[in-house]
Amino acid sequence: MLRLLHTSDWHLGHTLHGRDRRLEHEAFLRWLLDTLERVEADALLVAGDIFETANPPASAIHTLNAFLAEARRRMPELDIVLIAGNHDSALRLDAMAPMMAFARVHAVGGVPEDRGEMVFPLHDRSGAVAAWLAAVPFLRVADLPHARAARGGDVDSDDEQASWRRDPLIHGVERVYAEVLEAAQARAEPDHALIASGHLYMRGTALSELSERKILGGNQHAIPRAIFGDAWAYVGLGHLHLAQAVEQSEQVRYSGSPIPLSLSESDYEHQVLLAHFEGAELQLCQSLEVPRTVQMLRVPKDGPRPLDDVLFELRTLALDPTLDKAQWPWLEVRVSLDEPVPDLRVQVDRALRNREVRLLKIAVTQAGEGGSLADFPERRTLERIDPQQVFADCYERLYDDEPGAELLGAFHELREAVERGDASEAVLPPMVEEPAELEEGETP
Repeated sequence: MLRLLHTSDWHLGHTLHGRDRRLEHEAFLRWLLDTLERVEADALLVAGDIFETANPPASAIHTLNAFLAEARRRMPELDIVLIAGNHDSALRLDAMAPMMAFARVHAVGGVPEDRGEMVFPLHDRSGAVAAWLAAVPFLRVADLPHARAARGGDVDSDDEQASWRRDPLIHGVERVYAEVLEAAQARAEPDHALIASGHLYMRGTALSELSERKILGGNQHAIPRAIFGDAWAYVGLGHLHLAQAVEQSEQVRYSGSPIPLSLSESDYEHQVLLAHFEGAELQLCQSLEVPRTVQMLRVPKDGPRPLDDVLFELRTLALDPTLDKAQWPWLEVRVSLDEPVPDLRVQVDRALRNREVRLLKIAVTQAGEGGSLADFPERRTLERIDPQQVFADCYERLYDDEPGAELLGAFHELREAVERGDASEAVLPPMVEEPAELEEGETP
C-alpha cells in the first residue's frame, strides 16, 4: 500500500485586498504536517503555484523552507515532490532544487529535454519502490515539442479527438505526457503505480470567479481528459482552486487550494486529497477537509440587497467576541443602490463599529444597465453633446432614473468651479457627510 497526499495552489505570499494571509498559510501548514503523520502518508505532491508571484517575499520563501525542514525532521522517509505552476518562477524553483535534493525533496521548475529527469520513485512503508511519479510542471508554449499537430486526415474528421489533435498546443501537451509516460514505464515494474502531476486548465472544469485565469493560449486550449492515457493510475493536478474530478474521472483530479484565495471562494470546502494505491492500481481517493483558520463572510450571503437591509444585517451579525483580532473574519459587504449614496462607507463603518470583523470590500450593484456613452442607442456628434445631458444619461444608465434637482444643482456648481479653474470652491450637496471620526479600537 502506498499513500500519496496531493495538494496544490498554496500561493504563499498571497494578499487579499492588501491584507496579509501569512497566519492562515502557517496554520494550514501546521495542520498539513500533523495530517501527514496521522494518515501515515508515504509521499507528498505539491502540484504548482507554491508562491503567489514569481518574485515572492522573503517571508514566503522562509515559510516554505521551514515547512520542508519540519516535514523532514518529523517524517524522515517521506517522499516530497514540488512542481512549478504558472504563478511560480521556473528558474527560481530550479535554482532551489539542488539544496532541496540534500533533504530528498524533488523540485521541478522548468521542463528538461531529458524527460527522465522529471520521473522520481515513491517508496512505501518498507522502503521499497511502489510507484513512479512523473513531475510535470506548468507547460509554457516554449516547452512544447516543435512539431506539427496531427493532420485531420490521420483520424476521422467527425471524431472529437480529431478536433483537438489538429491544435498544435494541445497536441504538444499530449506529446509531453506521452514522452514522460514512456520514461516512467522504462523504470517501472509491473506492480508499480504510474502517477503524473500537472498544472493545467482542463476542459469541463469549474473556474474560481475572481482568482484564476485560463492558461496555455486561452480557453480554446482547455486540455481534454483524453490526453492522459489509461496507463496512468492517478494524475494530480493544480491550477483550479475548487477541488474537482476532471470529467468525473477519479484518476484525474484537482486538489484545489487549501485556503480561499478570493471572496468568491468563501463557500468552497477546501481540502487535500489522499490517494491509496495497491500495486499498480488506485484503490481509493479521500478528501480531507482543511479547517478554516479565518472565516470569510459575504453579507448578504445570497447577493446584493438594499442598503437598509444590509445595514441591519451588519448590526446583527453573530460574531465571536473571544477571537484574537488576527482571527477576526474577513468581510465583503454587497449592496444594491437605486441612487447615489456618497456616505456609503461612513454608514457601513458605523454599522460595524466595535464589531469583531475586518472589512475588505464594499461591492455595489446599481439598478440600471451601466455602460458608457458608446452603449447609448442614440448616437450624438461632439457638437450636439451637452454636459448636463451626458451627466443625466450616465445617471440613468446606472440607476434607471433621472437625477434630482439637488444633484443637478451640485453638478452645475462643480462644473462652473472647474471652468474657473478652482474645483475646491464647489460645495458638495447636503447628502454628502464627512467621514465620522473612529475611536481607538474601532473598525477602520
